[in-house]
Amino acid sequence: MTVIIAGAVVVVALALVCYCARRRSTWLRKRKHTRAKHLIHEAAGNSSVLLYPYKEIERATNSFSEKQMLGTGAFGTVYAGKLHNDEWVAIKKIRHRDTNSVGQVMNEIKLISSVSHSNLVRLLGCCIEGGEQILVYEYMPNGTLSEHLQRERSKGLPWTIRLTIATETANAIAYLHSAIHPPIYHRDIKSTNILLDYSYKSKVADFGLSRLGMTETSHISTAPQGTPGYVDPQYHQNFHLSDKSDVYSFGVVLVEIITAKKVVDFARPQSEVNLAALAVDRIRSGSIDEIIDPFLEPNRDAWTLYSIHK
Repeated sequence: MTVIIAGAVVVVALALVCYCARRRSTWLRKRKHTRAKHLIHEAAGNSSVLLYPYKEIERATNSFSEKQMLGTGAFGTVYAGKLHNDEWVAIKKIRHRDTNSVGQVMNEIKLISSVSHSNLVRLLGCCIEGGEQILVYEYMPNGTLSEHLQRERSKGLPWTIRLTIATETANAIAYLHSAIHPPIYHRDIKSTNILLDYSYKSKVADFGLSRLGMTETSHISTAPQGTPGYVDPQYHQNFHLSDKSDVYSFGVVLVEIITAKKVVDFARPQSEVNLAALAVDRIRSGSIDEIIDPFLEPNRDAWTLYSIHK
């Protein structure tokens, strides 16, 4: 009888421990969820940024299947995902670089949720759960400008479409620099961050490196970050970040649009590895025609050639 009573006590004790453990686990999950909501509310302010459950993100990407991968970069991998309402979205899973990855995600949420422009990609929501930091954006079905210039998605883009993309990108950058206060410096303008929708309308994406500018001074001091080939040499030299840094990067994108060449290509002669240096050399020597993308057939009509030179 004593043995039975002792066994019953052990069973009850174990059940109580399991119950308390489940209660604690539930409490911790709720606490983390509340903390995440608080962080997002602080970052987004009055803007509406949805908080997606991790299970929904996992289901949307088919457990982050390689088949749904759209691209990968220094800060994470982007997947195409289909939510429960059949809406296609772009899901960016942040790579764990350091302990401040949550802070960097919040920085991106803060900056992108504070702007609204037809040529800037929209942030729909995020997921901060289970140690993961995930951002959910509107889906851009025609990929990146880079993929088209490098013939990865098409045989090439007509000059008129390239001009429109350049204009729309310039409008987006001008908005970030001039239409909002304080201004936002993107710091990573490049062809892989220019996304295209069904009608090839362009939208600038990826605010992971972006910073608020200063209204009192002409620049802020910060360690140079960005993509090789696009970084303003003056910024790289003196650590002075200003709107000129984005303008320089946009200039490199314009050269890409004209030439369809890689920004950094070690297969080219040493003096021509950097596309900006190559373009400056050809412009100075009056031989820009040598590096125009043959797909554009610049000599076929006078207007195209004039437009490219201008």
